[in-house]
Amino acid sequence: MLTLLTFPSAFGQFSASPFCVKAAYMLQLSGQPWQRSDLLDPRKMPHRKLPVLRTPERLMPDSDAIRDWLEAQGAEFDAGLSDVQKGQSRALIRMAEDHLYFHIVMDRWGNDAVWPVLRDTFFTTIPALIRKPVSNSIRKSVLKGLDMQGVSRFSETVRLDRVERDLQAISAFLWQSPFLMGETPTSADLSVGPMLAAMRATPAETPLTRRIEDDKMLCDYIDRIEQTIRLP
Repeated sequence: MLTLLTFPSAFGQFSASPFCVKAAYMLQLSGQPWQRSDLLDPRKMPHRKLPVLRTPERLMPDSDAIRDWLEAQGAEFDAGLSDVQKGQSRALIRMAEDHLYFHIVMDRWGNDAVWPVLRDTFFTTIPALIRKPVSNSIRKSVLKGLDMQGVSRFSETVRLDRVERDLQAISAFLWQSPFLMGETPTSADLSVGPMLAAMRATPAETPLTRRIEDDKMLCDYIDRIEQTIRLP
């Protein structure tokens, strides 16, 4: 049986990481038997990140590589899509994973109201006496990475405007069909859906959580994916 190495459930989600949720959705749609195994510290994993799929042959890191492996076994996540739709799907995936994701990280790790909840959720394996200084050091490293990526250099107003344009682009597809590419979920939904769900699930009220919660179309879309691809 395949085993998905994933961050644990958190904030009402299958995993605190939308990439782990994406991998779980792909496994569920693939029809392959699988189970989860939770980790909090991925430093010994390939790429030092999760998700990782344990296959009979090897550890397969990264959600894109997991997709490639599952498709090589016969899974088809974009059945019936035209070449243009596949191109649009790829663009939506990159928008979600290489732009929206970093705004979610900033909303969580850079927000003093959210940080204590994250610290007590993600760092429970660190002894209480040293948890605060160790986790604060990790937080500084994450924020440094956001500065290098660039998202933390913008004012909140600019950040929200950049996210808003992405959400409007996503909504333009959803005016036409229940899922981004039609009547059934495809690869774009498996990336975009978990990102929006993570944005809504941030464990404190922020402008981003309010933006999603106040948008019936996006909330219905998130719920529709979760109801269509039920995770164990």
